[in-house]
Amino acid sequence: MDRVILHCDLNSFYASVELLSYPELRALPVAVCGDPESRHGIVLAKNEAAKKYGVQTAETIWQARKKCPDLILLPPHRDRYQTFSRLANTIYGQYTDLVEPFGIDESWLDITGSMHLFGSDPAAVAGGIRERVKRELGLTLSVGVSFNKVFAKLGSDYRKPDATTVISRENWREIVWPLPLGAMLYAGPAAQRALAKYGVRTIGDLAGCGPALPEQLLGKLGRQLWEYASGLDGSPVRPQHQKEPVKSVGNSTTFRKNLTSRAQLRRGTALLCDSVAARLREQGLYCGAVALGLKDAAFHTVSRQSRLPHSTHLRRELLEASMKLLDGLWKPPTPIRLISVTALSLTDRLETYEQVDLLAPRRPEEDGKKERLELAVDAIRKKYGGRAISFGGAEDAPELLPGEEE
Repeated sequence: MDRVILHCDLNSFYASVELLSYPELRALPVAVCGDPESRHGIVLAKNEAAKKYGVQTAETIWQARKKCPDLILLPPHRDRYQTFSRLANTIYGQYTDLVEPFGIDESWLDITGSMHLFGSDPAAVAGGIRERVKRELGLTLSVGVSFNKVFAKLGSDYRKPDATTVISRENWREIVWPLPLGAMLYAGPAAQRALAKYGVRTIGDLAGCGPALPEQLLGKLGRQLWEYASGLDGSPVRPQHQKEPVKSVGNSTTFRKNLTSRAQLRRGTALLCDSVAARLREQGLYCGAVALGLKDAAFHTVSRQSRLPHSTHLRRELLEASMKLLDGLWKPPTPIRLISVTALSLTDRLETYEQVDLLAPRRPEEDGKKERLELAVDAIRKKYGGRAISFGGAEDAPELLPGEEE
């Protein structure tokens, strides 16, 4: 029996939740934004009326208002979004125990084993869920119905708002293959650019070129994308309580003022490394690689990553690796508005795969002291708050806005 997978996507989620409190604004262009007075003043979500003006998520408020001078701005209320997300997933859970959230406003449902309880037509089941969400929560939902997760998500994106799209064994090539490659899950800008050089611009182009080219260009990701384009995704829908293995731990921060000196960049990077290292230790994880990203005042982004000589969850070692990356990426005095630090190649144990430096060998006793120091800092912060203690130099760090954790 073929699987029946639904992908449920709450339409314009943040904006829709906010408009429950302002029904009189529904027909007007509305955007949910960060603080307009701060450098986090970007569009987090927009309603359908704002979309007609070309307002896009993640663009700055001044860019959005250039397109739509009458755009109404509402502040975000993240606690409300969490509440409505839980309520929606509670409804989904009444149709199957296989509900896998994908972000705050999207979830996959595998109704293969329970569909007989609600009828034999998957589209009708999807329609029933949409009606319940609309009636009980006041929100609209787009649902994709398919035989795998990737095509179900493509279906929910295919028609919005408040629609059901079925991508079946019979019609998937007609619907999926003409779509641009970027419409498919995990086909990001870098993958699109690499494949476009070889004439691969649609999902059908990728399926037709065979697995060798994308695998040569993109490694494992290329092979995975080719399988997705060919309808071969067999990934399961995980129950809500079964967490996906952590693949990365990162933090990024926009600074109130652009940073123009290496000393400023080092202090800002140190704060991010401190946060990332603390989260690694809290989860009992070590990283074997680190990635650094920089965004300049013109919103150009560059990033690079490197393998570490040994796995770690210590701030000092993350900072040393990050600064080496920074020196290769940053051309002074280019002003930097955002820095991101991400720990990669995670493991739950310390791996000592390093090549020993005969001139400056590691000393295990020093590593032990560093670890005890950072664990002591963790304990103090847990008891007295995150700002109770900081590492040397943090007091002089540039004022930071709250970062976005990955």
